[in-house]
Amino acid sequence: MANVGYIGLGMMGSNMVGRLLEKGHTVTGYNRTRSKAEALVARGMRLADSPRALAQSVDVIFSMVTNASALESLANGPDGFLAGLGPGKILIDMTTGSPAKCRELAARVREKGADMADAPVSGSPGMVQQGKISIMVGGHRETFERLKPLLEDLAVKVTWVGEISLAVSMKIAMNLSVAVQMIAFSEGVLLAEKSGIARETAVDVLMHSAIGSPMLQYRGPFVLNMPAEAWFDVEMMQKDLLLALEMGRNLEVPLPTTSVANEYMTASRALGLAKKDFAAVFLALARMAAVGK
Repeated sequence: MANVGYIGLGMMGSNMVGRLLEKGHTVTGYNRTRSKAEALVARGMRLADSPRALAQSVDVIFSMVTNASALESLANGPDGFLAGLGPGKILIDMTTGSPAKCRELAARVREKGADMADAPVSGSPGMVQQGKISIMVGGHRETFERLKPLLEDLAVKVTWVGEISLAVSMKIAMNLSVAVQMIAFSEGVLLAEKSGIARETAVDVLMHSAIGSPMLQYRGPFVLNMPAEAWFDVEMMQKDLLLALEMGRNLEVPLPTTSVANEYMTASRALGLAKKDFAAVFLALARMAAVGK
C-alpha cells in the first residue's frame, strides 16, 4: 500500500481520498479550509499543517485545485509543497490548467530530484466513488509505469498519452466537447418542451437515444433538478474553454463550437449562474426561449 498525500479536498478531491482510503492506502491531506477535511479525518486520513509538511511526509503527492494560479500559490514559498520535495518523490497533478504552466512546474519539481506527472480525470464524483473514472497521464513513461497500479485503484482506465503536459492538453480537448454536448442537449430539450412535450419526457427520450453519451447520462437530469453543490461550475468550465481557445489559436486549429459555448458561459455568468454547475447553461437558454422553470 502506498503512502500518499492529497492537496485539494473539494468535491472531486475528497472523493478521491475516500477511494484511496478504501483501498487501504495511507493518506495525508491538506486543504486551506480545514473544516472540509473533518469527515475524511474521521475516516482515517491524516491532516498536514502545510503543503510542505505533506510533501515531506509522503512518497506520492496528488494535487487537484481550481486552476494554475491556485496550484502556484500552494507550490511556492517556505510552506509550499516544492520545499518538501526530494529525490524519489512524485507529484501527480490533476489540475486542469495551462499546458505551458504544467511544463514549468514539472521543470521545478525535477530540479528537486523528484518527478511529476500530469493526470487529469474524466468523470463525476459518483464515478470516483465507484472507481469508474478514467485518468490520462503525461510524463516520463517509467514514472507512469511506477504510478499505474496506484492510479488503477482510482480508475477503470488509465492511459499514458505522452510526455508532460499532454494529458492536460487531452483533458482540455475533452472538456470542450462536454460543454458543447450540454448546450446541444439543452437546445433539444427546450425545442421539444416548447413544442408541447413534457420536459421529463424529452430528457428521458434523449438520454436513451443515440446521443445519450456517458456524460449526459449523469448530467442530463440536472436540467430537471440542479444540484445544490456544483460538480463543475460555470466559471470552471469557462476557464477550460478559454484554455481550449488559447490552444486552438496557438496550434491554428479552428474551434467554432467552442467559441459559441464560451459565449453561453458568459451569458450564464451574467444571469447570476457562475457558481452553479455548468449544466445551468440550460437555465440561460430557457430564459432566452421564454420557457419557465
